[in-house]
Amino acid sequence: MRTRNLFTKACMLLACAGAAVMGAQPNIILVLVDDLGWGDMNLPNGTPKAEGTPRIEMPKLSEMAQTGLVLQRHYTAAPVCAPARASLFGGMHQGVTEVIRNNNFDAALENSHTLATVLKSAGYATALVGKWGIGGGNESGGTPETAAAWPSKRGFDFFFGYHNHLAGHRHYPKEESNADPDTHRNAVWENERMLTDTLDNCYTTDLFTARAKKWIVDHHAEKPEQPFFLALTLTAPHARLGIPAGPYPAGGGLTGGVQWTGLPGKMINTSTSGAWDSFIHPAYVNNPQWNEYARKRFGERAGQAISSAQRHATMVTRIDDAMGDLLQLCRDLKIDQNTFIVFTSDNGPHNEPGAVGGFAGHPAPAQNPAFFRSYGPFNGIKRDTWDGGLRVPCIVWGPGIVKNGTTSFPSQFHDWMATFADMAGVPVPMRSTGVSLLPLLRGEEDKQTFGTIYAEYNFGGGMAYYDDYAANKRNRPRGEQQIIYFRAKDGRFLKAIRTGIKTGQEDFEIYDTQLDPAETANLAADMPEMQEQLRTAVLQNRRAFGYAHDRAAGRRNNGISGGRCYDKLLIPANENPAAVPGLQMRRIQTACAWVPEFDTLPGAAEAKSVIVSDPAAEVLPAGSITEFRGYVNVPEDGNHWQFYITLDDVPGSKAFLRMHRFPLVDADFNYTPGETATSSSVPNAEEITAEAVSTQAARGIPLKAGLHEIRLTVVQGESAQGKITIEWKKGHGPHEKTAIPAEAYKH
Repeated sequence: MRTRNLFTKACMLLACAGAAVMGAQPNIILVLVDDLGWGDMNLPNGTPKAEGTPRIEMPKLSEMAQTGLVLQRHYTAAPVCAPARASLFGGMHQGVTEVIRNNNFDAALENSHTLATVLKSAGYATALVGKWGIGGGNESGGTPETAAAWPSKRGFDFFFGYHNHLAGHRHYPKEESNADPDTHRNAVWENERMLTDTLDNCYTTDLFTARAKKWIVDHHAEKPEQPFFLALTLTAPHARLGIPAGPYPAGGGLTGGVQWTGLPGKMINTSTSGAWDSFIHPAYVNNPQWNEYARKRFGERAGQAISSAQRHATMVTRIDDAMGDLLQLCRDLKIDQNTFIVFTSDNGPHNEPGAVGGFAGHPAPAQNPAFFRSYGPFNGIKRDTWDGGLRVPCIVWGPGIVKNGTTSFPSQFHDWMATFADMAGVPVPMRSTGVSLLPLLRGEEDKQTFGTIYAEYNFGGGMAYYDDYAANKRNRPRGEQQIIYFRAKDGRFLKAIRTGIKTGQEDFEIYDTQLDPAETANLAADMPEMQEQLRTAVLQNRRAFGYAHDRAAGRRNNGISGGRCYDKLLIPANENPAAVPGLQMRRIQTACAWVPEFDTLPGAAEAKSVIVSDPAAEVLPAGSITEFRGYVNVPEDGNHWQFYITLDDVPGSKAFLRMHRFPLVDADFNYTPGETATSSSVPNAEEITAEAVSTQAARGIPLKAGLHEIRLTVVQGESAQGKITIEWKKGHGPHEKTAIPAEAYKH
């Protein structure tokens, strides 16, 4: 415990150093809504909607956008809830996540660095209010005792909300039908206490906003000097189109808006405002424009289209009310000048009736994203990797931090871990695949690093058919889908996509999503040289893990799944005929609670680079962080190359080995010095038993012979110097692992 405290203290000292550069550590509020489409937004500085399309009222979000920055090309990690949230909170894109992929709902978020653990180590108070859905335990269930990734186990000091994803389809926890086989409730938890039976007539947008406000007020009163991180994850406008009980209370902030009373039966001030699921916003009642529009576009289906639209628009405007309420609270507490807010959605719009059927007097029409063109000028919705499913609304706000305006610079969910770490003044965990967006947010786009925009997702069936989709997108098969962004020679950011993948050798379609948001003009024929480069790039940006399922766990949906048809394709080597023996080494005498991206350490730019022949021959000084860069020369093709790292038994020592742009050996968060970490183990999936891993998850790395780029960073414990052992072997059979010879290292 003393060692961990020392490292936490070290990171807090780094945070103080970083904060001195940019000012006090800002409070950070991440607002994640559920299935809000890019085209649902009605912003004065947004992309214009098609002429005649009805608009949703959102004055507060418009104000936020005008005084903040709109990210016009911000991408979720996956076009569906659970994997998108896992990548957001874990800081890793879907090509390198170990557990939650495709539709693997309620599996446990990997036990590693999260947004909350990183900010907590930087001195922040942390809270999650709303939907979690990545906690493990029973499918559509889980309790503090059965869930491996309960929010408190992933860095959150406080949790209020739904743990399981199906409960998150319910907008009235007490009144709507049960979604939880464990508790027989739509379980709403406050930390480890279930409150559902006290939540009469509580609409979740109001409920979660009120509880979030209460937590901010309490924290500010008790520890005004401590920065906070709040993740507010609203369930609207997903699933059943549930609407409020009455109008949003006037005002906002400390004395107005929604308020938490804490009184059983009337926990929030809107619980007594009317009958549950009864209030349509006045702007959407008997709207002549809507009636004419629906009649012309939907014909005999106009009535159903209007009914769905009234409910959907009411839900979205309620989110707008909640955002205005939060902004006013920040002003009332006089923390608005040092609070940073991100507002975004987990994926594109849905067309689902939701998991809850209608009740008497409470219809449950299917959502129709065509009414508002919720997919915007794009093609695709939820579960599509075309921009309609992946490109999400994103507004960032922070007076004194963010330069207002718009940007089309591409970014993705996993960038927020690096960004928040940068804002908090601490190094970025090396495990993260994102880049800090702070230069972009400050208006310094010319200084912004272009990161990795990558997604992979598998879902059967075909796309929807909407009359404003491009002809080649209507009912188009989905299947195995994959996208990656690249920067063309002329500076354009281009999107490469392929769907219905069967072998992994298929060509990519290429689109300029800035000039051609509907992705109709395929540029692939104009740049044939890109196909092989793209096939190489996707393999060098992702890796397959040993996907295992613990059948002994019964109904628990905790198996590692998501194998791809291209998992066994050999990863191409790098071409560098000028490579010479040895690796480049840099070192800083400092400490960190995790293995950091070396370049994000204070003093990294001044660290001297020297050439060493073999990392294993180097003595690592106590309290140091050392980086090795270069290549390892793999002698022959193989489907199952495996790699091993062992550090001397010095408390606090840890390491992370990356090959190309994917994690190879993770000896960081769960590593015990003196033990051996391997590339084929599943170190962060704690619900999977050792037996299941040994029998199902022994997967190596498929590599072509030749030079493969590597980066190894080692944090040496403060109590003693030490050394590292790096070994490899080819195949699963009787081969013995051996130390990687010095002659295999090049730079």
